[in-house]
Amino acid sequence: MASYDLIVIGAGALGTFHAYHAAKAGQRVLLLEKDQYPVGATVRNFGQVVPSGLAGRWFDYGRRSLEIYRELQQQTDLTVRANGTVYLASDNDEWTLANELHDRYQRLGYISELLSKAQCLEKYPSLRTDYVIGGLFFPDELSVEPEQMIHRLIAFIQKKYGVDYRPGSAVIDCQSNYSGAIVSLANRQRFQAGRVIICSGHEVRLLFPEVLADAELVVSKLQMLLVESVAGINLPGNILTGLTIRRYEAFEECPSFVRVSTPEHLAELKRWGIHILFKQATDGSFIVGDSHEYADATKAEDLGYHTQDYINRLMLTEAERIVKFPLNVRKAWAGFYSQTKSEIFEYDVDENIRIVTGIGGKGMSSGAGYAEDSIRQWLGTTAQPK
Repeated sequence: MASYDLIVIGAGALGTFHAYHAAKAGQRVLLLEKDQYPVGATVRNFGQVVPSGLAGRWFDYGRRSLEIYRELQQQTDLTVRANGTVYLASDNDEWTLANELHDRYQRLGYISELLSKAQCLEKYPSLRTDYVIGGLFFPDELSVEPEQMIHRLIAFIQKKYGVDYRPGSAVIDCQSNYSGAIVSLANRQRFQAGRVIICSGHEVRLLFPEVLADAELVVSKLQMLLVESVAGINLPGNILTGLTIRRYEAFEECPSFVRVSTPEHLAELKRWGIHILFKQATDGSFIVGDSHEYADATKAEDLGYHTQDYINRLMLTEAERIVKFPLNVRKAWAGFYSQTKSEIFEYDVDENIRIVTGIGGKGMSSGAGYAEDSIRQWLGTTAQPK
């Protein structure tokens, strides 16, 4: 029976970054993925690395994640692009929040720049002039291609650090023993490790279902669209809009947030958790979305596997208020991630087995920094990321 220092179950961003940091620290690592390749939230999102929208320790982890992405990009092409993030304010409430967040980040030494309406339209000429009144720009934030990044990261840690990656490996049992823990696969293979970390996303029924049933995990279903490229249209970086300003945690900490009301024309969008983001891919197409529907993680089927045309139309109608190029949908899909009111679900089954899931929509932006700290603590140090 093969033996390792660490087995990571789940090869999404959270699990793979745990494997990376452990292997970089000299650990022998086995990374197991139940599917033939990652198909969950890591590959179904925008590919936006935006610490600016996060709060508390997640902002700190996000800031460190930017450094990690850059360090990795210098060694291998993870599709990292440094075109920044802009939040586009469409009314005075949103513009007030943008100004307050700018002031807050100035005090924290996190670079941002307020853009006038004229500067926004000059930098992003595809915007409609009657939508934007100003913007908040973060020049250091990054974009990646979500359907490529994780595969390239896995290939890199295999080659450079000797991580043993085994896709198509469904783990059905994990138990501690005298020297760590034993993991059993559906095909009856077994592996031994000193420690096991389970990063299972919204899968709550295969391993420790009784623990996860009591974890108050909620699954969020997000609808997203891929829109055809348009000749001559360049919309670089992460484009976030007024509805995002009204939604993201960082803005909730601004003094004026409690006084912001929802205009009547946005009420139906808010009902479906819609905020509009744009991210142009390297082939010129655009990811546009998204919406949010929720269900208890043990009843995720209630959300359905389909996408609702009504929600897609709501998103497209709002997106057409923001940009002036045609939005011709190539495909639509639903993404799913688990989240919890406690920011993330961290649970030690015992001294050898740990469950880490429920990171919500923060995984791409802060998962790299969080996993570094998680592995550092396991190896016996508790220094926080700088």
